[in-house]
Amino acid sequence: MRWLLVATACFGALGCGYHLTAAGAPFPQGIQHVFAPVIVNRTTEPGLEGVFTEALREQLARSGRLGGEGSEGRLEGELLAVGAAVAQLAPGTSGALTYRVSATLRVRLFRERTLLATTDVAGTEDYLPALRADVLTTEANRQAAIRRLASALAADAVARLSSG
Repeated sequence: MRWLLVATACFGALGCGYHLTAAGAPFPQGIQHVFAPVIVNRTTEPGLEGVFTEALREQLARSGRLGGEGSEGRLEGELLAVGAAVAQLAPGTSGALTYRVSATLRVRLFRERTLLATTDVAGTEDYLPALRADVLTTEANRQAAIRRLASALAADAVARLSSG
């Protein structure tokens, strides 16, 4: 009877979206945990360092590799470029049907002061303009696209550094 209660509790926890995650592959030289300071923003757009730092730290936390300042490794990032362009024009007009934001992120892995690995990742993310001439909605869509792009680039960078 007791095992039935435990099994029911376990299945109930799994049904609500809770799950255990396996740690990802270790970084070079067997580094398991890394500290990720705030990313350096080399672009002219203010505030993006926070978005990209949050995405990198979240990716490390999901894989069980985020550590504090005393960790055996340090993951330093630089946001090198951010751009935006019209991705698709609406037929028969000069208005945009979709916009595209792009970014390039450099991430370096250090053990103490020794550089172990570096990778540059780049990508794009599309977003929609507002249905009416609403600058605030279009900007909100752009910010959401930047957050999605930051998350994708962080995942790509961590995967590349983990695979050697």
